[in-house]
Parts: sequence; structure tokens; C-alpha cells
Amino acid sequence: MFIQTEQTPNAESLKFIPGVPVLGKGTAEFLDVRSSMKSPLAKQLFQIDGIVGVFFGPDFITISKDSVAEWQLLKPDIYAAIMDYFASGQPIMYDENDLAAIDTAIHPDDSEEVQMIKELLDTRIRPSIQEDGGDIEYCGFENGIVKLKLKGSCRGCDSAVVTLKNGIENMLMHYIPEVEGVEQVIDENEAVALQEFDKLEKKLGEKP
Repeated sequence: MFIQTEQTPNAESLKFIPGVPVLGKGTAEFLDVRSSMKSPLAKQLFQIDGIVGVFFGPDFITISKDSVAEWQLLKPDIYAAIMDYFASGQPIMYDENDLAAIDTAIHPDDSEEVQMIKELLDTRIRPSIQEDGGDIEYCGFENGIVKLKLKGSCRGCDSAVVTLKNGIENMLMHYIPEVEGVEQVIDENEAVALQEFDKLEKKLGEKP
């Protein structure tokens, strides 16, 4: 097996391409050891010191590390874990029901605007974001605001937030007049981390 790697816009995330389907369709994300228990491969990757996030795409795996770990030291263990997994013949998820529901699937009760938003996200926006090792999840549309969650390499990446506000927002507003803006949805654990970071920044700013 020849595993290729690709840089992502986020220096702490790297895209690994095993040359075989990973999920085939859809995506799955694991942000801690507990959630990784749902997947034999994610569980193995989280045993490597310094890894803080694992994201499965249709044909790639994006791995995120902490700021202290170095890719050159992590890569051999990551390659070994991926190769061992694919040689084992195990399923990607222990329970297929744990695979994320396709957030952009069109439902009968979706309004015309929501159907168009999902169609654009799926056909125009998602492919280019997955090229960078990330993904977006549609979380809803209310009062003219499209709610999206950043995943994979996009999570915690400044340039992804700019993309969200400029590229995605502009495209949706251009094609769908009812869209007035795009808002990022932040997980509870991410919100706590951001609050702590803000507190630290304030403390440092107060020091003479």
C-alpha cells in the first residue's frame, strides 16, 4: 500500500490518501479517545502520542496533531496504523449506524431555499473543501442565516473561517437571494477551549 500525504491550509492537520476508499461516501470525525472507540482505525490512531483529531472522508484521512508534536516523528506510526488497519479487513466503523447521516440529503419537508442550499453545498462547495482535507456540515437555515460546522483540517483553521465568510457566504447569497449570511456553529468543547484562550490572552494583555 502506498499512502500519499498532502498539506492542508492548517499546519496542524495533514491529509493521508491510502489509494483505496475510506468511507466511500459521507464523513466521520473523532475528537477524543472516547469517540474513537466507534472505529478500529480511529482507536489505533488515537494511541499515537500527539494526535488530537481524526477525520475520515470518502477516500482520505485527515489527522490533526497538537502544536508540540512533529509530523516527521508522527508519520511512521500513522503509516503503520493505517496499513495495519487495511490489512486487517476490519470494518471502518464497528456499527454502521454511527456513520454521520448525510446532512445534505434532501428531505420531502425541505423548503425550496433549503434544497438549493444543500445542492450548492454538495456540488460546488464540499468538493473543494474536501480537497483541503476538511468538510462542512449543514446545521440549519433560519432567519436568512445558513448554519455550518467546520470539520477535519478546517476546524480551528483561520483561513477556513475566512473561506466560510467570503467564499461560501458569497456563493450562497449570489444564487439564493433569501440567504443573508453564513454562521459558524461551534461545538461545546471548542467553545470552552476558545473561552480559555481568550482568558489567557486577556491575562497576558493585563501584565505590565
